[in-house]
Amino acid sequence: MSIYNKINAGFSLGTDAPVTAGIEDVIYIFNQGDVTLTYDTTNPLIVTGLTAATGTNIYKFEGTNNSFNTSSKLAKTSVGPRYTEEIDFNIAGFSVDIKAQLMAMGYGRVCAIAVNNFSSSDSAIELFGAVNGLILTDAERSAADETVDGGYKLKLTNPDKLREPYPPRAVSIPPTSGSATYASTIAAIEALVAS
Repeated sequence: MSIYNKINAGFSLGTDAPVTAGIEDVIYIFNQGDVTLTYDTTNPLIVTGLTAATGTNIYKFEGTNNSFNTSSKLAKTSVGPRYTEEIDFNIAGFSVDIKAQLMAMGYGRVCAIAVNNFSSSDSAIELFGAVNGLILTDAERSAADETVDGGYKLKLTNPDKLREPYPPRAVSIPPTSGSATYASTIAAIEALVAS
């Protein structure tokens, strides 16, 4: 029987670690076919490993002042719940290299890892687009927009009619020995970042 057919625990909001909104000003993006995901054997909501194919990397996009955001929205369908995932972020620049990256994200599918400001959760680090990937659906630039200094406002979301079958996956990667921690997960992701 699936673990998703019945609730099996409650929860309460405590004051020990109050929830904090938002994500860090960093997003890790990789081409969907470039990285193999390893899932927890008892819970498919947890990614326990990322293995980059030879010659491929994860790319780090950094922002400032809470300029990045993620969202996941449940949609009921005739075959069960599906999730629409979105990531909004900005790029301060409009060089030819940046435009080439935008085109690649518009034509190819990518996955993205976001780091929540609330780091006391087992979902502090989340993977978006695990099954169907994400594509760039909005890339807007207004030269006079002072909020991004004439750069691009971007949105990654699921391709048309391809919502995710699960909410964003938790990423929890253990070190060589021991249990997974926030620090070990960030270290594992950073080890795959292009230099």
